[in-house]
Amino acid sequence: MAARYPMIISFLVFTIAVFAETNRLPFDLPEAEQELAGGYHTEYSSMKFALFFLGEYAAMITGSAIIVTLFLGGWHLPLPSCHGGFHWVVVDGTAPGWRGVVGGLFNIATFFGESRRAAFHVHVGALTLPRFRYDQPCGSAGSSFFEIALVNIFIVAAFWHISISKMAYHRCTSEN
Repeated sequence: MAARYPMIISFLVFTIAVFAETNRLPFDLPEAEQELAGGYHTEYSSMKFALFFLGEYAAMITGSAIIVTLFLGGWHLPLPSCHGGFHWVVVDGTAPGWRGVVGGLFNIATFFGESRRAAFHVHVGALTLPRFRYDQPCGSAGSSFFEIALVNIFIVAAFWHISISKMAYHRCTSEN
């Protein structure tokens, strides 16, 4: 259980980075400059405006898919276990015939469902978070998030090294 804590830190830092990269509400600083006139969207009309927002939503969906791939199990479906916690349901798409096709489609549907849920949470999170002053996100990115991510790399490496050492020790003691 303790080995999951560094991944939670990585998940939070990466999710905040996705919010900042997609210019969602807490980090929409260029748009907030001239809110009364429409901000930097004033120069765009009709199809140019639609393509601009389509690009922003494509970035949000891509960021959500990366979050699902890295932190939420990808195409594996988490189900509650009778022993407590969750176990991953892995449907093998390599079965012969129609079972393989159904298994592959189930994996694809699971991935897109998780991506849709993550995109929904990014969208709802943008609607519920307050807008920052211009100096707050710039200061927090340079002064705290970089250091948190860097320290988290060392923590994950330490957990990984400890777990590998324990596995090697148990393998050596079981062979004797």
